[in-house]
Amino acid sequence: MLRNWTTMLYSTLMIIGSITSRGCEEKAANVPEVTKEEIVASYLDEELNDVLVANSNGLGLDYFTLPDDHDYNSIPQDPKNPINSFKVLLGKKLFCEPALAISPKQEKSKHTYSCASCHIPKAGFGAAVIQGIGEGGQGFGEMGERRTLNPSYLEDEIDVQPIRTPSIINGAYNRTSIWNGQFGAVGPNEGTEHNWKDGKPTFFNRLGFEGLETQAIAGMDVHRMKVDEEFIRSNYYKDWFDLAFPDIPEKERYTEINAGLAIAAFERTIIPDEAPFQKYLKGDKTAITAQQKKGAMLFFGKAKCNSCHDGKALNSEEFFALGMPDFSEDMEGVLINKEKDFEKSKKGRGAFTLKEEDNFKFKTPQLYGLKNMRFYGHGGSFTSIRDIISYKNEGVAVNKNVPESQITELFQPLGLTEQEIDELTDFVENALDDPLLDRFTPKDVASGFCFPNNDDLSKADMDCQ
Repeated sequence: MLRNWTTMLYSTLMIIGSITSRGCEEKAANVPEVTKEEIVASYLDEELNDVLVANSNGLGLDYFTLPDDHDYNSIPQDPKNPINSFKVLLGKKLFCEPALAISPKQEKSKHTYSCASCHIPKAGFGAAVIQGIGEGGQGFGEMGERRTLNPSYLEDEIDVQPIRTPSIINGAYNRTSIWNGQFGAVGPNEGTEHNWKDGKPTFFNRLGFEGLETQAIAGMDVHRMKVDEEFIRSNYYKDWFDLAFPDIPEKERYTEINAGLAIAAFERTIIPDEAPFQKYLKGDKTAITAQQKKGAMLFFGKAKCNSCHDGKALNSEEFFALGMPDFSEDMEGVLINKEKDFEKSKKGRGAFTLKEEDNFKFKTPQLYGLKNMRFYGHGGSFTSIRDIISYKNEGVAVNKNVPESQITELFQPLGLTEQEIDELTDFVENALDDPLLDRFTPKDVASGFCFPNNDDLSKADMDCQ
């Protein structure tokens, strides 16, 4: 609970006043001038430090402090896919490489899209439109906000997903991936082997990797990408694969699996260590504003956000039902592709585990880099961070398809005032925003194609020929 600022400020000013009124000019001259703002800031820092330490499981500020994005030894890794610099650099290029788009449904879309068509650095590594579009999309804008459906495509030809594109920031802090956690062979997915069906993306869980690796490998097939001999030879990636995977026999080296492993290694380094809150944790007390500090105290205090959003990434590996809206066909910008099972996706975790008690539960997302995402929640139904905080503050589920019995008991009215909502919003939106996410974009890709998209409208938007 916040202290009584008026009482503390008055007491402090009285002490300062007694020092400077003693009549000794020489001694008074040695007393440093202290402003009201500095006193308030000092108390805010002391109070926030106490709140953080109290919520750190006994580990202090390190519990919330992320490693530097290039400190590979401190970044969580899949033991079966150790990070090395060559693998990360290869993955960084492949992530944005349209030359991987070898298997589109329409030949004219060959070499026109990439992983970064939907996971855009400037948009918090999510999509800047409500529903990400791979093949069958066109246009880009400045950060993906002008991506639209190509009218020459039939609905069942377009590569869209039945749920909001999740951010891959801080993916290293998850052992399972995507909203229902279906990717990954370890952690929460131990014991789900019977659901790793032949012909389904979850089949790749049988390879034994964690979520990021499995998702990247499965994504090659899901998003109509491929690594073949022509790709390796014509796009100059052979040497990159040789450097990244020196211990793998050459005849097994140039594959979609290794392309996925390189992409996952790169994704693990997408650490928002330039966010103001991270700088604050590392000692720069001016990195966040007084309002953001109050918001942080609410986050770890009255608002109880850290009941779900905890640790370095402010996430968890748990799944909760909050009764948020799903994608629906009457939402502008949403295409209900009949090839995708939209109804099944609405069941969240239950669609994967096939357990009734898991229905309508979705993975707790990390909270960094959300500022420019523009759409929030698994159904993209919120258009600002403040809106989703207000929803959680009210604590009233709106999705009538979700039984009340499934709603987590943690979803309760918070009793925040409008000012407190503003403070909490400022913390999440700005103190957790890494303004330099574009550093994860490569300078070029080996194919020489325009990226992340290589269709005519995107090239015009990006002034790339």
